Amino acid sequence: MPWWAWPSALVAALLLGVEIWLGGPGLRAWVPFAVLLPATVGLLIWLGRIRVAVTATEFQVDDARLPLAVIADVVALDADGRREVLGVGAHPLAFVVQRPWVSGAVQVVLDDPADPTPFWVVSTRHPVELATALLAARR
Repeated sequence: MPWWAWPSALVAALLLGVEIWLGGPGLRAWVPFAVLLPATVGLLIWLGRIRVAVTATEFQVDDARLPLAVIADVVALDADGRREVLGVGAHPLAFVVQRPWVSGAVQVVLDDPADPTPFWVVSTRHPVELATALLAARR
């Protein structure tokens, strides 16, 4: 998650806790804070994580799986490259997993006649390392 989402979400959880508390004694004084603040942190961590892995046979992005045999090329993209690939001229059938707060991405060009998807674009903070891992695993 971007840095500004953390204070915003925690302030919102704090305000909701204060609304529930409203100066009441006993459990109403601390339970809303003890539940809402950790739940907010857990939610932010969960929303900010997407599992990206390269195994011996496939490229995994969350629940999606791509066999390494159909990968034709891999390109590491910086912010400008990602903007160009996903901009106005973007292919409508491309598979995209984008997190706007992450500037880097990897474009995986496919060579599979049975699949109409021309390429995948996956956001990552380490595009060069991911592209290198994909190219190494493909060989």
